Amino acid sequence: MAFLELKNISKSFGSGKEVTPVLNNINLSIEEGEFIAIVGFSGSGKSTLINLLAGLEVPDTGAVYKQGKQLTEPGPDRGIVFQNYSLLPWLTVYGNVALAVDQAFRHWSPATRRAHVKRYIDMVNLTPAMEKRPAELSGGMRQRVSVARALAMNPDILLLDEPLSALDALTRGKLQDEIERIWSQDKKTVMLITNDVDEAILLADRIIPLNPGPNATLGPEFRVNLPRPRDRKIMNHDEHFKTLRHQVTEYLISVGLQRPQTEGDEEVQLPEVKPNTQSPHAADPNDPRYLEFSELVKIYPTPKGPATVVDGFNLKVKKGEFISIIGHSGCGKSTVLSMTAGLNEISEGGIILDGKEVTDAGPDRGIVFQAPSLFPWMTAFENVMLGVNQVYPHASKAERSDIVSYYLQRVGLGDALHKKAAELSNGMCQRVGIARAFALSPKLLLLDEPFGMLDSLTRWELQEVLMEVWTRTQVTAILVTHDVDEAIMLADRVVMMTNGPNAKVGDVLEIDLPRPRSRKALLAHPDYYRYREYLINFLAECDKVEPIAPRIERKRRFGQFNWRDALRLRKAG
Repeated sequence: MAFLELKNISKSFGSGKEVTPVLNNINLSIEEGEFIAIVGFSGSGKSTLINLLAGLEVPDTGAVYKQGKQLTEPGPDRGIVFQNYSLLPWLTVYGNVALAVDQAFRHWSPATRRAHVKRYIDMVNLTPAMEKRPAELSGGMRQRVSVARALAMNPDILLLDEPLSALDALTRGKLQDEIERIWSQDKKTVMLITNDVDEAILLADRIIPLNPGPNATLGPEFRVNLPRPRDRKIMNHDEHFKTLRHQVTEYLISVGLQRPQTEGDEEVQLPEVKPNTQSPHAADPNDPRYLEFSELVKIYPTPKGPATVVDGFNLKVKKGEFISIIGHSGCGKSTVLSMTAGLNEISEGGIILDGKEVTDAGPDRGIVFQAPSLFPWMTAFENVMLGVNQVYPHASKAERSDIVSYYLQRVGLGDALHKKAAELSNGMCQRVGIARAFALSPKLLLLDEPFGMLDSLTRWELQEVLMEVWTRTQVTAILVTHDVDEAIMLADRVVMMTNGPNAKVGDVLEIDLPRPRSRKALLAHPDYYRYREYLINFLAECDKVEPIAPRIERKRRFGQFNWRDALRLRKAG
């Protein structure tokens, strides 16, 4: 008898003509202590599947069984972490975790419960914020509270609905390691919903795709025959890891390509009309100072005195260059981006864009944040048109309409042009935000982890859309990301920031891969895993104060050594 079993599960929402079939004939047997990863697409029913296992939803047909007993309601034997954290705003970090622990372990002494709560808060690196309330925390920190709360309850079954997708690489890696440690020690049964193929391979015994809906079904399983514990650096050299990674990725892409095209996808041609933000002079494409950051500093006042977040950020960017900025949470990546956008005052130093100093916000910079900011009462079309009207006042109404339609179609919203933002999913809203930024034809495109909350296929699709538009427009772009593969795939150079406070450029990696790039070609390229290892090593060692000589030697080993490094080595003696 399987420990956990789903038998002939089907689930729909609505009724009559408004019925929406979500899951169809889902059958899955999970052994006690097994770690299952479900990878799927936006809207395929991944969260519905988790809700059925948690007892928060009831299937239309079929049933969920645990050790032969049907599950029909929630229970403390199932710990859940949702993609969107759910915390009580009036309680502190400690209070939110303690609330669950006090309910689950009433028979423990107060001292034992306190120690248990503190252990899991420390595990997610939130001890300094223990007395803070959710409103004082970043989104990533709030999610870490949710993870600590679920783990602290020591459930038989751990249900994880993309809990780590919004976290930086370091925190995500630490929590992945902690989840595996708990699993290996206590052999908890775990189902993880993830949009990260690497995360699935790192943690799971089996990877099972959930095919696109409506009437979503389970795809073929992929067994992960890698020895535990699994080390990211070692896996990067493992041929089984590379083969499995390629197989899962290819399957997801192939299934995604089979999805029917939505209505309204008739191709709209982009009009030949220039924005009013375009400079009267043509910038020299070989000018290394089209965009220049000079001794950029950001200082925030705090009750304990000034806090320097960014300290001496220096970078020169050519026109049409694509830069990725990568680093751990708190290193100032988004701060640099917001100063470049003119949304955050520069404390010291300066930013020059196309010969003009950046002092405030302007339509010459298109911005996409992690959470899009749309007017909910306006349609997708109207939200994009707001910016288009501003930068194309000289174009005809038909031309402006075609510009909006073109970019909304390019991000896969051809059938949702006239849906209000309030009616769209989070992923669809993010697509609108991306289309809006593209439609401005900006001098500089600023992207602050725009794909972080999207499923794998949607993220890959939008990365390719971004590359296609970048290739056509040659717009200068800066992407902030915590995704190593995304940084490599999109960038000409990857800028690695040191940990904060007082963060600055720690290293720069030149990405010499042919364009246009596709994910399949990238996975097959002989240099891809070499670049990947370089970035993984930097992020892993970022917490250490690394002497100059070993750092330069690493650059020499990976073919990144240049005259500046020779000068630094000479100065260091």
